[in-house]
Amino acid sequence: MIGKFFHTPGAKQFGFRPRYYDPDKEDLENRIDRIKEDMGIAEKKTDTGRPHISNIKGQFRNYEGWQRSSTDARRAQNRRLIYLVIILGLVFFMFFYF
Repeated sequence: MIGKFFHTPGAKQFGFRPRYYDPDKEDLENRIDRIKEDMGIAEKKTDTGRPHISNIKGQFRNYEGWQRSSTDARRAQNRRLIYLVIILGLVFFMFFYF
């Protein structure tokens, strides 16, 4: 216990691996796809039946589940506040008029 009292934690590490982006390769793939489409060669695209959900930071706020949970929480908070005001009003009423 006394050893932990004088312990100072080390610096926090941040591990970031950048992604490699090659615009030339992406351009080439887009051209190949367009040429295949013009020639009538269709690749098999697998459809999972689920909508695509973007993995961009901050998009979770627009997701339906997030909005539903925040509105439910807000309603519960408002209900608690109303109950508290009613109870305090009754207590003050009883205190001053009885």
